[in-house]
Amino acid sequence: MAEVKLTGENFMAEVMESEVPVLVDFYADWCGPCKMLAPVVAQLAEEYAGKAKIAKANVDEQMELASKFRVVSIPTILLFDKGQVVKQFVGFTAKNQLAAELDKLV
Repeated sequence: MAEVKLTGENFMAEVMESEVPVLVDFYADWCGPCKMLAPVVAQLAEEYAGKAKIAKANVDEQMELASKFRVVSIPTILLFDKGQVVKQFVGFTAKNQLAAELDKLV
């Protein structure tokens, strides 16, 4: 399953009303650490298909979302469960760390 591309229009349905935990990657195309994290996020999307949702929000295109969740450094990963932020990671984060947190929720 591919990552879900988040917008202001679909955020409520895809994240806040999701039946499964959601990992949201706030990134920018010009950000080096974001580019390093992209394949990790893609792997998680495949491995957690059906158990969790993996989503991406481009901070340059979705400034309101980034502002709402106080994203000041990128990449920032927010882990949502039942519409609430339960964990935050700032900067490049290893796949095993992200997977360990997802495993607690699925």
